[in-house]
Amino acid sequence: MQLVDSHCHLNFPDFDGRVQDILQNATEHDVGRLLCIATTWDNREAVLALARDHARISASTGVHPTTTRGHEPSVDELVAACADPEVVAVGETGLDYFRVEAPLEETLADRAGGALAWQHERFHRHIEAARATSLPLIIHTRAAAADTMETLRAHEARDAGGVMHCFAEDWAVAEQALDIGFHLSFSGIVTFKSARAIQEVARRAPLDRILVETDAPYLAPAPHRGKTNEPAFVRHTAEFVAGLRGIALEELAEATTANFHRLFAKVPAIA
Repeated sequence: MQLVDSHCHLNFPDFDGRVQDILQNATEHDVGRLLCIATTWDNREAVLALARDHARISASTGVHPTTTRGHEPSVDELVAACADPEVVAVGETGLDYFRVEAPLEETLADRAGGALAWQHERFHRHIEAARATSLPLIIHTRAAAADTMETLRAHEARDAGGVMHCFAEDWAVAEQALDIGFHLSFSGIVTFKSARAIQEVARRAPLDRILVETDAPYLAPAPHRGKTNEPAFVRHTAEFVAGLRGIALEELAEATTANFHRLFAKVPAIA
């Protein structure tokens, strides 16, 4: 049995000097491959270094929607970055209204040219780069589901495909994502007692369209909630989702690993 952690941040300071131990622990918990996600134009280099040093790690390239400093890559720069053999996806990208400083009602009314314009412009560039390179998108959305889905449809993101990372919405949003060909990825949040709507989605979504992830170092699943998350803990999330669906962990692992390799087709198969 092999699981995949489809979204983690092993380049973050939480893992300094610990990567080898983290990978060994992942192996002991049947986690065979990891996708490490860039969040800024600068830290993509550290993500790439991890992928080059460790055959089990693959990389994405992109700028997180809440990043406010550093270089803002053009479509051409994103496309060029995607040519690296270790880069298998574009993102994470999307929309995040959770920490908008201006009053949200005013900001949303003026999002075409106001405080949210830069987020939308960045998102559009990432979608265009993904379509140009035929690499899947890794989508982050928080307090912005309606606009995120509208943008994905309007900019024909279906052509690239992708995944709704750390899915934390209800079934209505899940249906919209599935309708445009996207996958849903479940993090440790699905194991939280309060996550009833997410658990319903994890139960109902087609088995061939779901992934599991950690978002490490964040969102550790039960029974490790509140601790620093790591790829080995994706097994707890997988076990929980398998239980929701009434299937064996092995079946869930087989399906989510196959889904991962089908979506991120540039990733070499696990030996």
